[in-house]
Amino acid sequence: MKKILIILSISVLSLLGGVATGSYLALARGIPEIEEIKDYKPTRGTRVYADDDTFIGEFKIEKGIHMPLKKIPEHLIRAVVATEDSRFWTHKGVDYLAIGRALLKDTLALRIKEGGSTITQQLTKVIFLSPEKTLQRKLREFVLAYRIEKNLKKEEILELYLNRIYLGHGAYGVEMAARTYFGKSVSEINLSEAALITGIIKAPTAYSPFNNLERAKERQYIVLKRMEGEGYITDKEANEAYKKPLYLSSLKYGYDAPNYFLEHIRKYIEERYGTEALYKENLVVYTTLNRKMQAAAIKTLQAGLRDVDKRQGYRGPLGHKEIEPDKELKDIEPMPRVMIKPDELLSATVLRVSDKEALVKAGGMAGKILLSDSLWAGRLIDGKGKVVKEFKDLKLANILKPGDIIKVRIKSLQAKETVFLLEQEPIVEGALVAIEPQTGYIKAMVGGYDFQRSEFNRVTSARRQAGSAFKPIIYAAAMDRGFTPASIIMDEPISYSAGEVGNWKPANYDHEYWGATRLREALAYSRNIVTVKLLEKVGVDNVTEFARTIGFTGPFQRDLTLALGSLSVSPLEMTSAFSVFANEGVRMSPVAIRYIANSKGEVLEQNEPEGAEVIPPQTAYLATSMLQDVVKHGTGWRAKALGRPAAGKTGTTNDYKDAWFVGYVPELATGVWVGFDNMRPLGHGETGARAASPVWVSFMKEALYASHEEALAAFHIPQGIVTAEIDPNTGLLATDNTEKMVEFFKDGTAPRTFSKASSEIKKRERKNLDLD
Repeated sequence: MKKILIILSISVLSLLGGVATGSYLALARGIPEIEEIKDYKPTRGTRVYADDDTFIGEFKIEKGIHMPLKKIPEHLIRAVVATEDSRFWTHKGVDYLAIGRALLKDTLALRIKEGGSTITQQLTKVIFLSPEKTLQRKLREFVLAYRIEKNLKKEEILELYLNRIYLGHGAYGVEMAARTYFGKSVSEINLSEAALITGIIKAPTAYSPFNNLERAKERQYIVLKRMEGEGYITDKEANEAYKKPLYLSSLKYGYDAPNYFLEHIRKYIEERYGTEALYKENLVVYTTLNRKMQAAAIKTLQAGLRDVDKRQGYRGPLGHKEIEPDKELKDIEPMPRVMIKPDELLSATVLRVSDKEALVKAGGMAGKILLSDSLWAGRLIDGKGKVVKEFKDLKLANILKPGDIIKVRIKSLQAKETVFLLEQEPIVEGALVAIEPQTGYIKAMVGGYDFQRSEFNRVTSARRQAGSAFKPIIYAAAMDRGFTPASIIMDEPISYSAGEVGNWKPANYDHEYWGATRLREALAYSRNIVTVKLLEKVGVDNVTEFARTIGFTGPFQRDLTLALGSLSVSPLEMTSAFSVFANEGVRMSPVAIRYIANSKGEVLEQNEPEGAEVIPPQTAYLATSMLQDVVKHGTGWRAKALGRPAAGKTGTTNDYKDAWFVGYVPELATGVWVGFDNMRPLGHGETGARAASPVWVSFMKEALYASHEEALAAFHIPQGIVTAEIDPNTGLLATDNTEKMVEFFKDGTAPRTFSKASSEIKKRERKNLDLD
């Protein structure tokens, strides 16, 4: 009997040993060997540079910039250890006390809530294992952590960890985080900055100072107190570090980073050279992007979209929390704890509200919101733009309550008093692209309000109806077929009852009719009837052929609705086509990359500017001349604020679904589009003149930094262009008895008939120039 029990015991132990061995082997399957960890080196990807050869971005599978541990400040190392794994220097990879504490919390919560992971365990998840919270993954984590601790020094483990953790906004590792948040190397950060970066580790989105400064400061305080608790710093040092101002970098996502342009480059390289080359072959890409223009494009488009969005109405607070105003006011700074840009939106908490002003806290500061600055919020709307309530006599207490979470922007910043402006993140979208006409080089590209919100690049991929922005192509095609800017077409009611258009009765925007109208005047004031008649005379096929010649790809409506811009185009396509006029008839294909080189320095691709004359320079100049009048006298009048010769055209589609302004000076062509992705109307009166042209003007003012002499330079008049004095009332040659104006013609096309004194075209008062 005793022998039987011994045999059974041995069998059970063998079985258990086999199960244990099998379990271990099953868990170990797929776990990397320690040699892989020791030999681990981040793969090199593709680096991207601007037109001045300044680094602007990179594409790597494994993100981050490796920094040796000896170059990482001691206060950052201590902050991370104190906060993430206080027993790091003594445990063997797994902290059983921390696990016990975590299991207790998980049991109370009835779910896996806290992991109790050491820095070594976190490293296994960062590099080798998936992040899901399962028992099997946790057990594998233990096995790999044990292997790492057995074969690597603590310093090696810490170096790997600090270079691989994700710290928000595309920053992997502490070096990239320091550059992202503070615009400097990690070796230069102070204790206050180190504590803030450490606080982000737990939840990068929640504790990012770019997303919520107050939460980031709260987390920073916890880090500092843990450092104090571990004996790394004193209470005085903790408090001084917490109160120290944070000068955050201006490279916040959606502000200065050329994300849409970089994504455009990434897609091109991947399609042309493959994924392997993009991420692993150390390519170097030199682009056409101008950093100053790009920064101006992002800033001005965002500001313009906020203005359009506010004219829709106020969607109300972002949220609400219960507060004690007096307690909130205790932690107030007279000046901001971070470097804040004038156009930057901040999250704020409403503390007190009266009828005419509200006290709010934002960026660690308290300040006022005044009723006089908030009248735009008198119309409350829902997320779809439907009016919920409208206040005839708005009081701030109608729209704000203590505890509301809102967006604000600094209006004035002084030691005694800060004044904020009530703001909201726009849901309306837009796009801006700027091209150098002589080369086709893309100098700026912004495909939406915020790349983090939507990566869809509206510059290249959105195809929206062109509206009246297409009219210059029709007029230019007419100039190419014998018409002149002085040619007369009757602006009068017209209807079509047959053909592909069906029953159609086009009308002018203002529902007025001007009678005999010169083409120059018709384009300047975007007269629909004249344009439809002109398209009919020139021929739809001739116009579409001309449009293809200057870069439009179609498809085109093969009917007269083309006169009102029924085709769909991208902002890049539209701006590139206008560049042909700016470049005297020479078409340059849009170029984003100057050249690409491999790791050996060998040039794989080089894009030298190569153009082809696709329309006569005389045709291009007449189009430019007429488009200058759009700016001088017509719907593009806001562009006069540029203070130099400019040409351009507004565009608005049915029901105000799209707003355009495309314009140029000799050295730069820029297109702006504004609209909703879901084709929702922008609202009554939101024409291209009102919604898009202010963005164009603001951008061009910042982007153009030429000398005074260059700034005053007019468009070049090519050979073959002549001038003649005409009677503006008839378009015929002027006499001593008629009014006179100088008009441009192609040589041989000027009128030969003299005008008689006539009132056929009466002077018209332009009351509303925001027509189109």
